[in-house]
Amino acid sequence: MEFLLEGIMAITWKQVVMYVIGGLLIYLAIKKDFEPALLMPMGFGAILVNLPNSGVIHQMVDGIGETQGIIQWLFEVGIEASEAMPLLLFIGIGAMIDFGPLLSNPKMFLFGAAAQFGIFATVIIACLLGFPLKDAAAIGIIGAADGPTSILVSQVLKSQYMGAIAVAAYSYMALVPIIQPMAIRLTTTKKERLIRMPYNPKSVSRTTRILFPIIVTIIAGIVAPMSVSLVGFLMFGNLLRECGCLERLSETAQGTLANLITLLLGITISFSMRAEQFLTWQTVMIMCLGLAAFVVDTVAGVFFAKILNLFLKEKVNPMVGAAGISAFPMSARVIQKMAIQEDNTNHLLMHAIGANVSGQIASVLAGGMILHLVPQMIR
Repeated sequence: MEFLLEGIMAITWKQVVMYVIGGLLIYLAIKKDFEPALLMPMGFGAILVNLPNSGVIHQMVDGIGETQGIIQWLFEVGIEASEAMPLLLFIGIGAMIDFGPLLSNPKMFLFGAAAQFGIFATVIIACLLGFPLKDAAAIGIIGAADGPTSILVSQVLKSQYMGAIAVAAYSYMALVPIIQPMAIRLTTTKKERLIRMPYNPKSVSRTTRILFPIIVTIIAGIVAPMSVSLVGFLMFGNLLRECGCLERLSETAQGTLANLITLLLGITISFSMRAEQFLTWQTVMIMCLGLAAFVVDTVAGVFFAKILNLFLKEKVNPMVGAAGISAFPMSARVIQKMAIQEDNTNHLLMHAIGANVSGQIASVLAGGMILHLVPQMIR
């Protein structure tokens, strides 16, 4: 009983707030089905790391002294020392992606590039608000709607706000069905949302599908060498999918590997969600900046489609431009749902998927460019 009272008395109000935040993440994961594979372990981990003298951070062993707890060890080995977890997750993501809709309609590459504008705009705004360049760059990546890239960039740049950045990135990914429709409706007219885009796919040969990940990796290595780890692992996963002779490995990457790394990554990131680090005004600002980056990326894709329509005979539905963010396949599904709501015979799914997978490539390239440019600017 005495130990129980001592434990309760050791709890601070900041730790109580983190219990509430952890509980909210678990609620959103289970009740609302918002990215449950990540938000649930992150929420539970937030509770674990904020217990007084938590054994997941450090262990006091009689006669030996203090040793690392399991979450601290996972963080230092899997993220801090090698960035292994987010990179391994890209193999699974690459194995899940079918680049066929993009290869059959290559102009969708443009929307993936356009929808990264919010990243760089947010970096500038964060710097103006007083964040150091390395932290501002890591915050901007939230706009990519790509959690593993956000984690990797924030870790490589040694940002002190990794926990807040990870929570913001995955929270906004989960909120794609809420945030994107609002941004799209504010920036498009009903007439624009009714634009039809017949889908006449061109045949994509197996050779093209196999060569694509290899060529993209080589080009990325030349243009942005720091992106090779990101792009290379993504494309390696896709090569497993498309080669046709490693089906079991492809299925393992899509299922077992992706699920295991996602689970461990979610609970490991909670190491950066300790109350003294997480509950700051900077965290509030990061959440606001992350939302701004996400919205600006969506709007940039919409307006890029509108600009293209000034020159195209066959018009592009501006909603497809919004799918250029990296939240695959949630964003493409949102666009399809919105198109059906406006006209139940207008199917934009395959166009939106093309833009969406393009955004996946563009986001990792953007992350690689930031990793290449920021250290040089800091020097």
